[in-house]
Amino acid sequence: MSPAAPAGRVVLLRHGQTAWSRDGRHTGRTDVPLTKEGERQAEAQAAHLAELSFALVATSPRRRARHTADLAGLVAPPVAERVVWDDLAEWDYGDYEGITTATIRQTVPGWTVWGAPVPGGERADQVGARADAVLARMRPSLERGDVALVGHGHMLRVLIARWLGLPAREGAHFILGAGSLSMLGHEHESRVIELLNLPG
Repeated sequence: MSPAAPAGRVVLLRHGQTAWSRDGRHTGRTDVPLTKEGERQAEAQAAHLAELSFALVATSPRRRARHTADLAGLVAPPVAERVVWDDLAEWDYGDYEGITTATIRQTVPGWTVWGAPVPGGERADQVGARADAVLARMRPSLERGDVALVGHGHMLRVLIARWLGLPAREGAHFILGAGSLSMLGHEHESRVIELLNLPG
């Protein structure tokens, strides 16, 4: 007999727009602030999130994620606990930090972060291992209620893939716009996507 699904759902909030995300520049370690539009996107999600009660909110250490959580109302109280987890940081793009895919493809035709080498950075399976660590770490809180994870586009896409039991590279099939809200849950014992890419 399969174990019962936990009571809570996983709410994913991608940080609001930054100048680099607007321009398609890979933004991993660089701590770029939100634009005014990014702040508006985060504030717009507050109404949706106010309808939920969170046992835990975990954010990436980057200020764009922490600021998004603040503007979206994910503060304690009413949140039971808010923490910063290094494993929620964005993909480490290494030598491609700050560079667009179009520019990379001028020298590496067909390049994509999901399957091609990232010099000096992380492979998809390494990001997947971090996503697995996040899922394991949040599990006790999920038994008590909903959990919010506030982070970055590529990392959260990998997390969705791993939630579904898919290889990290399958995150390529999910799109998360800046400031978007998504939700993961269960149908009986099966892990499912309940909501994907609700714009702010």
